[in-house]
Amino acid sequence: MSGFVLDKRKKPLMPCSEKRARQLLAKGRARVHRLIPFAIRRMDWTVDDGQFQSREIKRDPGSQFTGITRVRESETIDRVSEEVQKAIAVLTLFLLAHRGRQISEALTARRQMRRRRRGNVRYRAPRFLNRGNQAKGWLAPSLQYRVDAPVAWVARLRRLAPVTSIAQALVRFARQILDQPDISGVQYQQGRLAGYEVREDLLEEFGGTCVYCGAKNTPLPIDHVHPKANGGSHRMSNLVRACLPRNSPKSAQPVALFLAKQPAVLLRALTQVKRPLRDAAVNSARGALFNTLKAEDVRVSVASGDKTKCNWHVLGIPKTHALDAACVGGVVTISGWQKPIRALQCTGRGSYQRTRLAACGFPRGVLMREKSVKGFRTGEHVVATLPAGKQAGIHAGRVAIRRTGSFNIQTGSAVIQGIGHRYCRILQRGDGYGDAWLPTTREDKKPLPDFLPQPDRTASPDGHCTAS
Repeated sequence: MSGFVLDKRKKPLMPCSEKRARQLLAKGRARVHRLIPFAIRRMDWTVDDGQFQSREIKRDPGSQFTGITRVRESETIDRVSEEVQKAIAVLTLFLLAHRGRQISEALTARRQMRRRRRGNVRYRAPRFLNRGNQAKGWLAPSLQYRVDAPVAWVARLRRLAPVTSIAQALVRFARQILDQPDISGVQYQQGRLAGYEVREDLLEEFGGTCVYCGAKNTPLPIDHVHPKANGGSHRMSNLVRACLPRNSPKSAQPVALFLAKQPAVLLRALTQVKRPLRDAAVNSARGALFNTLKAEDVRVSVASGDKTKCNWHVLGIPKTHALDAACVGGVVTISGWQKPIRALQCTGRGSYQRTRLAACGFPRGVLMREKSVKGFRTGEHVVATLPAGKQAGIHAGRVAIRRTGSFNIQTGSAVIQGIGHRYCRILQRGDGYGDAWLPTTREDKKPLPDFLPQPDRTASPDGHCTAS
């Protein structure tokens, strides 16, 4: 894995390999600038002395996670077709976990606490008509985080490495325009893209299986739960994916009649159809995210989700959010993607709330007023060297402070408790994010932190792909 390199004025340079970084550090020509992500600062080099290659940051926003990938681009000309082909080499992979659900729950809890104080402790006049003064383009705090966090990490990567462009999955790509440049109106609306997004959404919603029998690896046409012949609509809540052996016999029968002898299957089908659309929040934030990135002084491009899916399916790359980002846009070959993924989660820099509340909203304890003890703060990366005892040895990880000066250290595998502050040394100050290494493939079956995703999804059974 390549590391970030800065010059002596803290300007980004081209990255180097781990071996090269160790050599520079051993010879005293560089020093450690940052641990996570790892970066060194060369003391004998400036930006004016170096040459830069094309570097791009690719993003794939999702409902629960956002994949961020830094790649190196190169273009070659095919000898047969004489077309320009783009090949990329993956340099670093990041997976950013969203915390929109936690923000929403925290706002709900705060609203309930205020209601309790207003009704049980003292009278407070309720606020009235205070929700109509939002500016145009206002987003709820849980959605605004989907914009702020990825943009902050893009800015952080730009401070550590030279970046020439940014690409992200945003809009659909109309391939039919290449075949018929003058197509418009109804012909365009009912062309190749007609119904494609609906099919993809249904395939993802039902996990690539038949809603009636659970069959996989078979064609799954769209079926109307309430038959169209009997007045059923084309709404998403009335559409499912069903295999041909079940779709054909159902025909125009109501689903309750067709599954009258299978109540368990009927209940599962109706439950999946009525599933809440909380994951659709990504559509509300993607426009604001794109507009925010356009304000940066760097070229920004967009690509469609079907093109991304086609790339990882054709190239045989595992389906993860981080590698989805590498497949954004026009890609012919991808190399170097077998790298561990740095998973990130926002943990904050502490809480302004100095009490703990009971279930009814009353305070049940008082926290210490200071955020630092003996020069340490919760969330900082430290290393502790214990000379003797049951926990003798060297322990490195994130520290949780106590007023007594006896700290806990969260390592990669366990929590080391009761470590005195005099044995601890700071490696890096807290930046408000927690991190963990995630393998590219999940063949090892090792347990992962709670904020990391479950094992990788597989490609769709029908291999549906429309991009060329």
